[in-house]
Amino acid sequence: MPRRKVVRVKVVKKKVLKKKPKAPAKHPAAPQEPQCPPLGLESLRVLDSQLRSSSDKRYGLGAHRGRLNIQSGLYDGDFFDGGWCAGQEDKEQWLEIDARRLTNFTGVITQGLNSIWTYDWVTSYKVQFSNDTHTWQPCRNGTEEAVFPGNKDPETPVLNLLPSPVVARYIRINPQTWFENGTICLRAEVLGCPLPDPNNIYYWPSDPVPTDKLDFRHHNYKEMRKLMKRVNDECPNITRVYSIGKSYLGLKMYVMEISDNPGQHEVGTCPAAPGQGGQSRGAHSGDPQPPGAVPAGEPEFRYVAGMHGNEVLGRELLLNLMEYLCREFRRGNPRVVRLVTDTRIHLLPSMNPDGYETAYKLGSELSGWAMGRWTYEGIDLNHNFADLNTALWDAEDNDLVPHEFPNHYIPIPEYYTFANATVAPETRAVIDWMQRYPFVLSANLHGGELVVTYPFDMTRTYWKAQELTPTADDGVFRWLATVYATSNLAMASEERRLCHYDDFMRSGNIINGANWHTVPGSMNDFSYLHTNCFEITVELSCDKFPHASELPAEWENNRESLLLYMEQVHRGIKGVVRDAETEQGIANAIISVDGINHDIRTGTGGHGQGWGGDR
Repeated sequence: MPRRKVVRVKVVKKKVLKKKPKAPAKHPAAPQEPQCPPLGLESLRVLDSQLRSSSDKRYGLGAHRGRLNIQSGLYDGDFFDGGWCAGQEDKEQWLEIDARRLTNFTGVITQGLNSIWTYDWVTSYKVQFSNDTHTWQPCRNGTEEAVFPGNKDPETPVLNLLPSPVVARYIRINPQTWFENGTICLRAEVLGCPLPDPNNIYYWPSDPVPTDKLDFRHHNYKEMRKLMKRVNDECPNITRVYSIGKSYLGLKMYVMEISDNPGQHEVGTCPAAPGQGGQSRGAHSGDPQPPGAVPAGEPEFRYVAGMHGNEVLGRELLLNLMEYLCREFRRGNPRVVRLVTDTRIHLLPSMNPDGYETAYKLGSELSGWAMGRWTYEGIDLNHNFADLNTALWDAEDNDLVPHEFPNHYIPIPEYYTFANATVAPETRAVIDWMQRYPFVLSANLHGGELVVTYPFDMTRTYWKAQELTPTADDGVFRWLATVYATSNLAMASEERRLCHYDDFMRSGNIINGANWHTVPGSMNDFSYLHTNCFEITVELSCDKFPHASELPAEWENNRESLLLYMEQVHRGIKGVVRDAETEQGIANAIISVDGINHDIRTGTGGHGQGWGGDR
């Protein structure tokens, strides 16, 4: 009998490998905001009368100037200088802040002096507290008096959280050491949560709570996309989200379109009686029309925000505006329904998404004055558009305009189109956007001041830093700027103080851009000279990166302005230029107005549609 073959079977336990969770998208996490918000030295909620000091070097360096990120004037010894500087150099100097009520203080942020002439900052300091300004208690770390590290340069904000929160009304910053080649100078912000005062039977006033239930917080790139998608899902019949291009790091530049027919450029189609091819911009589609009148369709409007990535308020206002228009349209708000029905609105909340992400990582109080302003490549987008002003002015000086050189739709210079030209991808994307859509009116939302500027932004005398340089449509631009400024609650307030050193209140909070400071290659000037679009710049707040707790109040300040400015797109004259025989629209027809050396032209889509200013 043959030997039975023994087969050995090796049993191997199967190792179950757990699937690794998918790595999260590489977006910066939300910055860890301190639990208590800033008192408001930077945003001016803290008044000058709430600031005192042991001594001042001079008035321009008084306690009222010791505010985080405050900017100095251009001249040494300016009346409005860039911080508080003590009049003496010893360890007994202090800057005092009166919170005006019991406050749970949690931290202090400091900077050095903002100056182009000297280098001054505090390298260490102590903190003291009081309820009556007579008896002061030091901040302690255990049993020892705490000494906090200060700054290493004038501009980088340094946050020091207290070892434990302290409840008091007054707080003092007491410098101990300072830059060896400088003197005692600082700018500051204080973090603290206000507490109810048991000794005050009166209701303590506070900022009004907005009635609009909107998403008041800072949105990074990922959260911005989510909000835009949510609005699009809520109002699919009047919204469309599209991208106009990508940033240097590949972040998409999203736009929200809001219109009753999103994705369509609406043009009047009914033939007009001879000589009646227009409609007043102030008229609405529901208004009675004269016999043979032509509704000229919907004008294209745009808001652009975030050109400077660290100027974030415009971004949040446009996101809130998307929510507001969607919800109010659904509720049947007559004003919003009319605006959405009669206008094609485009909202670009982040023109410089790379810069924003840089500032967002640091948070509202620590991003400083400039971090994130530029693109990832280090380009300032507001100086990056083609300079068309110089070519126009040279032609005017040689009497070539308008017969040999155009006064509008000025072509882009050849050098600007070269592959090696220093033009950011964000700039190219916006120029392409301008050329694809026949925009009529626009506003560019910035931050760091409270003023509205209008073209020209570049001085005609090339070597001058400031010079009044009006356009041919100066009256229209002044009107547009005034509309926004007079309806903005913060700008219109008679109680507000200067943001930094310029007093714009004397001119109604508007100024010709070049008369403030020259900006060659600005988007406003390019838009006016290369397209039919009139564009202004709105500086929305003294604080470039307001704390999230201040966003509801900023929405209240700007809501009416945002709506009223959009409605100005319906002013003036609009209509369709048609062939008298075929009644077909004529593309690229030039429309001139006597006395105004700036023509406009109809669109290129063959519709012959055009809009003119309030001329």
